[in-house]
Amino acid sequence: MDADRLIFACAMGVEERIARRLGPTVRLGLGAANGIPDEGRLVSFGIAGALRPGLEIGTVIDATRVVDENGEVLWEGPPLGIEPARTGTILGAARIIDDPPERARLHESSGADAVDMESGPLARPGRLAGCIRAISDTPDRELAGLAEGARANGDVDYLGLARGFLRAPRETARAARDARRALKSLAEASLAMPTRRRGGLAATPSNPGISER
Repeated sequence: MDADRLIFACAMGVEERIARRLGPTVRLGLGAANGIPDEGRLVSFGIAGALRPGLEIGTVIDATRVVDENGEVLWEGPPLGIEPARTGTILGAARIIDDPPERARLHESSGADAVDMESGPLARPGRLAGCIRAISDTPDRELAGLAEGARANGDVDYLGLARGFLRAPRETARAARDARRALKSLAEASLAMPTRRRGGLAATPSNPGISER
């Protein structure tokens, strides 16, 4: 993997902080609400939810395919080569998927192993170079109130998080622990990438959101 030529695209600030050790980053927001850079080869980087049993919290997927809800291939390519990771297929969804029966239905219809909201929009322009995702929630360990804790721009929604915790305190606290475990796995995976040179594509007028800090 030539990290110098990649932009690591993340939904949330906590993911972006991990990605910065690898090269230039851009914060997309949930579902790429902040927009996608006009130039550069992109890596979808962050956490995802498992669609099927057998994927434990913290499992890292070095995806070789991104599909839509019907299984149509939006992107296909080789893995980036992270040794601790497993290959798999990511579903690019337009909404948060947390209901266990819906996870099972989407696994059946798409063949995907896990779901996020950013890989689909990133795949459609044809510049996706890879997809690294750590499992933060599963069919039997749901997001619960944690799903209310993020704003569309990728910032933490503390009021939403508080509402979610009041609605389901035990489940939300567990989901927060699971998310921290997934982020730890993502950080460890970033250290195992074959090439970790800093630098990469510089920010340009057409890529105002790219950070190299």
